[in-house]
Amino acid sequence: MQLRYVATGIAVVMTLAGCQRTSYDYNNNSGNSGYTPPLQAQPVPSVQSGALPPPGGSSQFPTAPATAPTQGGVDMAAAAPATAMDIRKETMVGNWRVANGGANCDMFLTLTNLGSGSRGGTRGCAGELTAMGSWEVSGKMVLFKDRAGNTLGRVYKSGDTRYDGTTNSGQPISLSR
Repeated sequence: MQLRYVATGIAVVMTLAGCQRTSYDYNNNSGNSGYTPPLQAQPVPSVQSGALPPPGGSSQFPTAPATAPTQGGVDMAAAAPATAMDIRKETMVGNWRVANGGANCDMFLTLTNLGSGSRGGTRGCAGELTAMGSWEVSGKMVLFKDRAGNTLGRVYKSGDTRYDGTTNSGQPISLSR
């Protein structure tokens, strides 16, 4: 029982030993090399006002291109042709053989998220498709994008295992398995 009182007394003494009064006299800077006086208030510059330019004036944004790539007279940027088949994203996953501008290469599509689309890439391709980093399904179109999210090309489903379309430069693209 007495041991309990001794332990409590020691705890109280140690607690009080840690409670020292610490204060700083800001008016006495003699012998105190670490003294920093308080900062003085600084004047605020005046606020300027003026009229904004009228809406519809010159814009800081570039204008959209006048024409979009076409294939067979179909605007590939706007919509797939009427004969395009429905696309299920899950059926796109895997390896595809790509015919692009007379050359052949491989394309790999996954369901791993990357930006607004899914991760994808190419091997052995030339031109715009070398920069491909992702893809996404938009309506009846599959859009191929670079890592910054810019569309490089687009295809639509033309058969069970075939997709046709163009790159942004107008080169034809065909995917098949």
